[in-house]
Amino acid sequence: MTLRHVVMWTMAAGDAATRAEHAGEVARRLSALVGVVPEIRSLSAGANSEYPDVNADVVLIMDVDDLDSLEAYQVHPAHQEVAAYIRSVVASRHAVDFVI
Repeated sequence: MTLRHVVMWTMAAGDAATRAEHAGEVARRLSALVGVVPEIRSLSAGANSEYPDVNADVVLIMDVDDLDSLEAYQVHPAHQEVAAYIRSVVASRHAVDFVI
């Protein structure tokens, strides 16, 4: 079984330049978890490049083996550090987890 974890965030900053800066930093920090958090099988993170008025600002698409692996990822200290930064710059979060 493989579990796909998809998360989208909208940044809290009111101006476009700061939103883009924060989104890029979120994507960079998430991408840096590859090779650090052993449960990650694949990870892609990126800042939105089109339709900024209607799209979320950044997305994470990550595959793990199963729910236990996702839960281990969630509590990993490196993820917790990234999550703290994310919480400091976002207004909203939406997620979907599904088996592929």
